[in-house]
Amino acid sequence: MMFWRKLGMIFCPDHQSDWMISHAANPFAISRDSGIYRIFFTCRDSQKRSHIAFVDIDFDNSFKVIAISTEPVIAPGEPGMFDDSGTAMGYYIEISGVPHIYYLGWNLKVTVPWLNTIGLARLNKESGMYEKLSRAPIIDRSNEDPFSVSYPSILYERNKFRMWYGSNLKWGKEQHEMHHVIKYAESTDGINWNRSHSVMIGLSSPFEYALSKPFVISENGRYKMWYSYRGQENISTYRIGYAESIDGFSWIRLDQQSGIDVSLDGWDSEMVCYPFVFDHGSIRYMLYNGNGYGKTGFGLAVLKR
Repeated sequence: MMFWRKLGMIFCPDHQSDWMISHAANPFAISRDSGIYRIFFTCRDSQKRSHIAFVDIDFDNSFKVIAISTEPVIAPGEPGMFDDSGTAMGYYIEISGVPHIYYLGWNLKVTVPWLNTIGLARLNKESGMYEKLSRAPIIDRSNEDPFSVSYPSILYERNKFRMWYGSNLKWGKEQHEMHHVIKYAESTDGINWNRSHSVMIGLSSPFEYALSKPFVISENGRYKMWYSYRGQENISTYRIGYAESIDGFSWIRLDQQSGIDVSLDGWDSEMVCYPFVFDHGSIRYMLYNGNGYGKTGFGLAVLKR
């Protein structure tokens, strides 16, 4: 059984710019200098379009914010493109030594609320800017994923990339009638992906309708996954779940062992979601979002070992 001790909310945008009005969803940290972490996140503009931004935080100096991006890391695309309604942080990974970001492209729809697909951007080391590899998604809808694909988590093992990602298998008249599960894909180059027909983690009750944003690590001969889930009998908002696997294919849900839940009051009293787990020295941290899918910023928790 894990137990995460909450350290509080550490960053929330407040009209930093016309494209960063609110929200700090989907936090993802990478180490830069000693104790300094760049945390990518998803913010929103006045039209609620999402952009990817970053904030640099000093973990050895009381989590002090030392820099905030002045331009979007990845901005929405042109009207009509797969990401014209927004871009959202997915996963950072180096491919052949070059940083890449997998991101969600958002399309608002008419007959259903939205469509998500996955794009890919690569760092131009000369300009320091991330450039989209394609004006089209690299992972689009398919016969296996007919409605939507979302938030990937990726590991590189034994000369191949392994991806766990979200797939919506159903829409209804209401959003809670969706059927959002976690599936699996593999690639040799990180660009062309072979998808599995199988659901890695599915819904566990008649009330549950969405599993979102998996984050997977491999540790001590076991795969560990944190994710968001929603739709319980008396709780409609997100909670953070946890699962384990020996091979990355067969997973056992252990949600009651996730060790974190909503607070009695404050910024994360209504929901907790979108976990990102990493180690700084001997300390294991979790970045996560609270109320409003990141509207109240992101917070930090430390694992009590």
